[in-house]
Amino acid sequence: MRIQDIPGDPGRRQKRKRVGRGESSGHGRTSGRGNKGSQSRAGTPKRTHLEGGQMPLIRRLPKRGFTNIFQKRWTVVNLQTLEARFENGAEVTPESLREAGVLHNSETCIKILGQGDLTKTLTVKAHAFSRSAKEKIQAQGG
Repeated sequence: MRIQDIPGDPGRRQKRKRVGRGESSGHGRTSGRGNKGSQSRAGTPKRTHLEGGQMPLIRRLPKRGFTNIFQKRWTVVNLQTLEARFENGAEVTPESLREAGVLHNSETCIKILGQGDLTKTLTVKAHAFSRSAKEKIQAQGG
């Protein structure tokens, strides 16, 4: 027995629907699109949010709150992270934090928080500091 002698699996491959090829084909005249209207014509966008006469989902859901599009985005960095990533006497800037793999987005502001202990003298330049972080950095001579 050869591979070409094996009978095919019936129904495995369906034939393509050939529309608009006469009435006797079963898909003639309107080609299965119904009568008239924009849906029957070519180039009509299929809008996924239209639900017929039903109230659309976006109007059924309750609206709450407000999103401020002008808000500042902050990335917080703890002192324990600076302790682990930088050597004694290093200058910590947004660029050096990015190189060390701490920051991923360049458009955010940086705030240093005081979680963890600092045993190194670091010069830290950031947009904001918590009170405890500022005191710990200055206590080490930074």
